[in-house]
Amino acid sequence: MEQKLMTGSEVLLHALLKEGTECVFGYPGGNVLYIYDAMVDNDEFKHILTRHEQGAIHAADGYARSTGKVGVCIATSGPGATNLVTGIATAYMDSVPLVIITGNVPTTVMGSDAFQEADIISITMPITKHSYLVRDVQELPRIVHEAFHIANTGRKGPVLIDIPKDISNHKMLYDPTQSVSMSLRGYTATPKPDHASIDQLLEAIAQSEKPVIIAGGGVVYSDASHELLEFVRLTEIPVTTTFLGLGGFPSGHELSLGMLGMHGAYAANMAVQNADLIISIGSRFDDRATMNTAGFAPHAKTIAHIDVDPAEIGKNIKTDIGCVGDIKDVLQYANTKARPYQIGGWRAALEADQAAKPLRYTDSETELKPQYVIEMISETTNGEAIITTDVGQHQMWAAQFYKFKRPRSIISSGGLGTMGFGFPSAIGAQVGNPDRLVVSINGDGGMQMCAQELAICAVDQIPVKIVVINNQVLGMVRQQQEIIHGNRLSHIDLAGSPDFVRLAEAYGIKGLRASTKAEAEQIWQEALETSGPVLVEFVVARDENVYPFVVGGRNLDQMLLGENE
Repeated sequence: MEQKLMTGSEVLLHALLKEGTECVFGYPGGNVLYIYDAMVDNDEFKHILTRHEQGAIHAADGYARSTGKVGVCIATSGPGATNLVTGIATAYMDSVPLVIITGNVPTTVMGSDAFQEADIISITMPITKHSYLVRDVQELPRIVHEAFHIANTGRKGPVLIDIPKDISNHKMLYDPTQSVSMSLRGYTATPKPDHASIDQLLEAIAQSEKPVIIAGGGVVYSDASHELLEFVRLTEIPVTTTFLGLGGFPSGHELSLGMLGMHGAYAANMAVQNADLIISIGSRFDDRATMNTAGFAPHAKTIAHIDVDPAEIGKNIKTDIGCVGDIKDVLQYANTKARPYQIGGWRAALEADQAAKPLRYTDSETELKPQYVIEMISETTNGEAIITTDVGQHQMWAAQFYKFKRPRSIISSGGLGTMGFGFPSAIGAQVGNPDRLVVSINGDGGMQMCAQELAICAVDQIPVKIVVINNQVLGMVRQQQEIIHGNRLSHIDLAGSPDFVRLAEAYGIKGLRASTKAEAEQIWQEALETSGPVLVEFVVARDENVYPFVVGGRNLDQMLLGENE
């Protein structure tokens, strides 16, 4: 193909397609109008119009997490760009590869407080992996190529490209088939693993009597689930997972102890507290996993940490063995030397903990329990669905009672804890995985933060099954006020919430409701048999709590177990 004279906007779209972009989520405005005008004549370019910029970036996030590809979103300058900030921070905290394109005012008026001007580069500097302000249209092909490379290599994360309006209309000669060179001085995408440190880890395993693996989100992001499974097969070491590590190791495996942390399984937390060797694989030892760091793993003689980001080694927990590198590469090397170790007594003790204090709840025949709803969804989907969640009690119940079999099957805001994330992220996950069942599990609070995106499901017939766990209250806040603040309840009543079934119907989406177990089973089956999008509201017990629960400041083994304590 010969060079053609194109505007910056046309070049941008071609460059995005060249990087393999399948769909862009966005919302137009004055300073991106040239970009949107270029879409009219580009039939290859797919764009989904969200109803809010935050919906756009959460959808791009869900697409990225569920596919492993880079998610892309577009917004205009000023309020359009600032409406993306929460989504950018969400992706940054969880190491999600995004390319965010924002418009800006023309270069001739930048810095003059022009209409809808905001310095989005400075605003987002702490929450992006890298940022570009495009000042020359000739640089645009290189910048797009670099942005995708940076976003999806090493420790992945969001990259922002800010394009002034006049630059998007400047013209240049462009050949879409021509390769683009990169200029990334000082950027090392993924460090090569140090075999000596891996050998040191294997020697520590050989000397250990009570080893345990903490598998984090890095296992999923590096597509290392198969390598981890092989490592566990070879070594026979029990595995706990962090919240974002769910699915990275199959929950039904005989060596799976479940999730650890604030709402972790009893056996998982006790394993960490009694282990003599901790092997963190792609987990950053965040505070919800470790709780009180001073009391974390008190019997561990050795703590090892495998991570692609050297800055994480020893940051939160003192580390004895640091293995820096892509987890897939590290485990591939480790698997060439790993051998089974004699830890039968340790495994027996952990199995006894699992049998004595499994995850449980008190079921009821008179009211619908949220845990029962999650179990029902897990059983009817055979643990094979992509589950997105919002933030709160329903999020933790999904983590506890849904049996994840595959990586990239839980899409949720872990580090930032962003309410409003669950539903739009499901839209992105469904777009990226059109042949898989996507179930979005939301609370009645978070559902109202991005409910306007119901319009996308209706217009584009995106067949997400939208679940609302409705307990008429901000459940996680209420639980902590009850347990920590002497049951002094403050501003947690969500009275005045809409009729979710009628809200769905107002958007043209089928709505169903259940408040008993029999109704729940019937309408959920109906939802699964419906080809298009469905909203299913489960009216559940208001005062149900998530257990186990480790109160902030306490050690992992100081769990409240509720009625079963």
